[in-house]
Amino acid sequence: MQRPVSSEPEASTPPHPAWPLGRAKARFSEVVRLARSGQAQRVTVHGHDAVVIVGSTEFERLTARDISPSLRELVADSPLTRLVERRGGGRRFRAGDE
Repeated sequence: MQRPVSSEPEASTPPHPAWPLGRAKARFSEVVRLARSGQAQRVTVHGHDAVVIVGSTEFERLTARDISPSLRELVADSPLTRLVERRGGGRRFRAGDE
């Protein structure tokens, strides 16, 4: 009896097939072409993941510097920094009240 063919990948199947190092070296042009097309390429050494090759666009996206402002910049630009302290507006204490 034949096993039914499933269109679903097995749970243990990694999202990108791996290239053994020797095969990746021999077919490096293909590895680069696939990486440039948006498909990350895993390379293994002795059966263990060693590196992932991605296209330069994906690399730039992954390593882009966070351009959100720092907390210091947010506080410095806050309208609250322009508030003026009012004299005598605080709570008054009598001697002995603390």
